[in-house]
Parts: sequence; C-alpha cells; structure tokens
Amino acid sequence: AIGVGTTMETWEMLAPFAREGQCDCFLVANRYNLIDHSALDEFLPLCAERRIGVMIGGPYYTGILASDLTPTDYDIFLRQRRNGPEILEKARRLKAICDRHGVPLKAAALQFGLGHPAVAATLSGCRLPEEIEDNLNMVRFPVPASLWSDLKAEGLIPEQAPTPAG
Repeated sequence: AIGVGTTMETWEMLAPFAREGQCDCFLVANRYNLIDHSALDEFLPLCAERRIGVMIGGPYYTGILASDLTPTDYDIFLRQRRNGPEILEKARRLKAICDRHGVPLKAAALQFGLGHPAVAATLSGCRLPEEIEDNLNMVRFPVPASLWSDLKAEGLIPEQAPTPAG
C-alpha cells in the first residue's frame, strides 16, 4: 500500500489537508509535546476522526527536554529563537515532577505524544548510534499514571490531554 502525507511545522497549515485531502499521515513538528500542546484541541481530533496517522516530530522540543537542564544547557537554549526564560522555567518544573517520580524527563517527553489516539509515531533526532539505544530505553521506561496526573494538576499539560497507560 502507498501512503500519502505531508509535513509542516505548524498544524494550522496541515488542517486544510486533513479536512479536504486524502492524506494517510502527517508529520508535525514541535506542536504536540510537553512544552507545546497547540495541536491538541483542533488538529489531533480532526486527524483521529479522519483516521489520519500523525507522526510527532520534536518530542524533546529542540533538545531542551532531552537535556539535564544544567546552567550550560540554559545558555545554549536561551540563544535559540523560540526558547525564552519561560520555556526553561516550564522545563524545570516538568523535570522536578519527573524527578519526584523517578522518571527521566526524556522518557516522559518521548512517551507523552504516544498517548493520543491520532499519534502513530514519535520521531526524535539522533546524531550518534548511542542516542538510538538511549531513545529505545526512554520509550520503554515505565512511567506511572500518577506522573501524568501530577503534570495535569500543576497545569503543565492540559487536563484533556490523553496520556500513555501507566
């Protein structure tokens, strides 16, 4: 079978393809992860309704959620266009809750999008072979349902966001 799809960084540009096209899948980057949930309310339900698979790109949100959030990391991320102090503060809050549950931030970041029924895959970039192994370990890492509940209670992810089974 041949699949037809497209990719863009903004879900708003993909929505007309979902409504009017005959696409099987989309790749949307940085619009559904622990930092940015903008695709949740309109785009992902549309894709689920139309049975269009969504591949999530950027689960680590330009690498912030894959870092240890050390002061060196802060300097690097603050220089990036979309990463202001508020993004770093949110990442710190996410990490604090993950730490309380004994879950690496990377594991929660990689698994979060997979909880949505429209999401068929999460794609993370790798530069080194060891990063592939690390990503496999992170996607397999047990994340308790209580972590997702705490993230919702703290307002870090939307209450209506579906989450992976714990």
